[in-house]
Amino acid sequence: MLEKIEHFLSQILYTNKDHGVSITVGGILLFLVILLITHFTLRFVRKIAGRRLDADGRNRFKTIFTFLKYIIFSIIIITSLDASGVKITALLAASTALFVGLGLGMQKLFQDIISGIFILVDKTITVNDIIEIDKKIGKVTQVSLRTTKAITNDDKILIIPNHKFLNEILYNWTQNNEVTREYIDVGVAYGTDIVLVKALLLGITLQEDRILSKPEPNVFFQDFGDSALQFRLHFYVKDSFHVPLLKSDLRYRIYEVFNENNINIPFPQRDIHIVSNPE
Repeated sequence: MLEKIEHFLSQILYTNKDHGVSITVGGILLFLVILLITHFTLRFVRKIAGRRLDADGRNRFKTIFTFLKYIIFSIIIITSLDASGVKITALLAASTALFVGLGLGMQKLFQDIISGIFILVDKTITVNDIIEIDKKIGKVTQVSLRTTKAITNDDKILIIPNHKFLNEILYNWTQNNEVTREYIDVGVAYGTDIVLVKALLLGITLQEDRILSKPEPNVFFQDFGDSALQFRLHFYVKDSFHVPLLKSDLRYRIYEVFNENNINIPFPQRDIHIVSNPE
């Protein structure tokens, strides 16, 4: 019985002496068994490790584990094929030009994957972060190995290759805290009661529910401008993603309140002195 099994497993299905390839039934069965064992082992490890992580940690672990799984399977496949009678070194030598071409073509892909691993490990970007890159602002909805997805204020999806986060300057508005400080600049005419201006601006912020009372808003006297006294209203919000709408509403309210109190917002103006020649 054992001899029959050995004879069956040793049957050669394909052979190529030039490339050192000899495939038997036993080699194929060994290859399949190794793949199955690897698959179930990795699945078990992922399940056990995922139990000890929170939701955010599980998402990062899942993405990194997927990349590691590809590497492990690549090593297992190469090792199994070599054990099954397929001389990998001969095949690699014969396909050198092909692999060089693939390597050059997939250079950006590997940059994205490596960058994605760094992002996930050091938490440069996480889901729900508000980011700014290439003068585009969006809320992160997904971080994967190759790309990061974000949604803009216009409900448009940004798909950003991960290598851009390592090669360019990235602004993460919410990494330190969900609360961010925003501001609005406004100028008033010379001669205006500046104490009244400060009181009106602070009163407007107190009436706005989207502005936090702690930390307190504040008004800074920025400068003596060419045409106006320049003020900056600082305030704090939790939802920085919708700040453009909030700023627009505040500007509407400021203009309305200033008109009610006879405070002018001047347009740029210049004084021209004409010197006449007596001749």
